[in-house]
Amino acid sequence: MEELLPIAPSMPTPQGKNIASVVSRFGKRLLGFIRRRVASQADAEDILQDVWYQLTTTVDTEPIEQISGWLFSVARNKIIDRYRKKKPESLDLLLDTDGEGPDLTGILLDNSQNPESTHLRALFWKTLQEALDELPEEQKAVFVWNELGDLSFKEIAELTGEKVNTLISRKRYAVLHLRERLLTLYNEIIQH
Repeated sequence: MEELLPIAPSMPTPQGKNIASVVSRFGKRLLGFIRRRVASQADAEDILQDVWYQLTTTVDTEPIEQISGWLFSVARNKIIDRYRKKKPESLDLLLDTDGEGPDLTGILLDNSQNPESTHLRALFWKTLQEALDELPEEQKAVFVWNELGDLSFKEIAELTGEKVNTLISRKRYAVLHLRERLLTLYNEIIQH
């Protein structure tokens, strides 16, 4: 059983010493955990810094009883947040590359800075984010990891303990939902 670290705002000892011991104890393992889930070492280090920052701000306001679980949960959330913010270079699954989805490539590839094209691009990304948020967590995570995080289904299976076929099925349901939502947006755009 993991020992509880005495990190709480009411402690009489300096926080810096406690945080330093947490960094020393969990730093390498946490960095390895993050690195396996992101595209580059630089991204992993950035996320790790975000985790340490959140630790320093959290210990000022609330005690952390299971530090290891807390750190890995925060890291996982930071990884997902980073993928949500990252705009994918290719949305072939969602765009009309196989005749099943709406053809929004013109909107996304239009680099003009006129108010209409800027508005349409912003509307696309907003709609995509909302549609992702509507998905069940398992479908959303698989889509984000595979499409935005460039993780293979095999890598995701190792992370989650799920079978590859289950993951493929979840992603397919996610893609169908996202296409449906983007088709609604597309229809609204062409009606104006």
